[in-house]
Amino acid sequence: MKNPQKSASSPPVLEIDALKVHFRTEFGVVRAVDGVSFGLDAGKTLGVVGESGCGKSVTALAAMGLIRPPGWIAGGRIRYSMSGKSVVLTDLPANGPEIRSIRGNEIAMIFQEPMTSLNPVFTIGFQIMESIRLHQGLDKKASRERAVEMLDKVGIPSPRRRADEYPHQLSGGMRQRAMIAMALSCHPSVLIADEPTTALDVTIQAQVLDLMMDLKEELGTAIILITHDLGVVA
Repeated sequence: MKNPQKSASSPPVLEIDALKVHFRTEFGVVRAVDGVSFGLDAGKTLGVVGESGCGKSVTALAAMGLIRPPGWIAGGRIRYSMSGKSVVLTDLPANGPEIRSIRGNEIAMIFQEPMTSLNPVFTIGFQIMESIRLHQGLDKKASRERAVEMLDKVGIPSPRRRADEYPHQLSGGMRQRAMIAMALSCHPSVLIADEPTTALDVTIQAQVLDLMMDLKEELGTAIILITHDLGVVA
């Protein structure tokens, strides 16, 4: 993957240069990602397409600073640039305060399986509120209102009632919408969507993709759309 043409005056909001991610296994070292490069411009959408197991999700996790042992970033650089600041994410300690302030706040991610990403013992509203309170510093009442607002924005009916429900009480499509609401609740500059339509029927897939594109236009969020299905990015 190579960078598209970019304006000299405006660097990509997220730039991955010659990224290498390796994993140590009992059979030796696995090169999960081996020299990937691309740039994502502010407010744009970039599709990353490949077969299962080719390293798409690992690339996304690297951008989020979520590679954990036995994996490590063996080479390359990931740079985040926004609002006049530029940070080389691969130079930051994995659990340091700077990467934590960026992760979920300025760069957010929607994971493949919402049922395993959402905590089953907490309500949908509580989980969205926690992200808002952590990154935005809002009090309980204000974060609750923001959570309800985001659920409404992603098209969940009766958002105030749904905020008090648990993940198992929502359909697959609604859980995915809730994940999008959570990811966008802090108005990140970059949204990484890792197979966001997996296990959804075709109609719901189209609705989720349309929703993401509408929110991109409304909020100005740049999106990396990861999929194994060329039809999704068509």
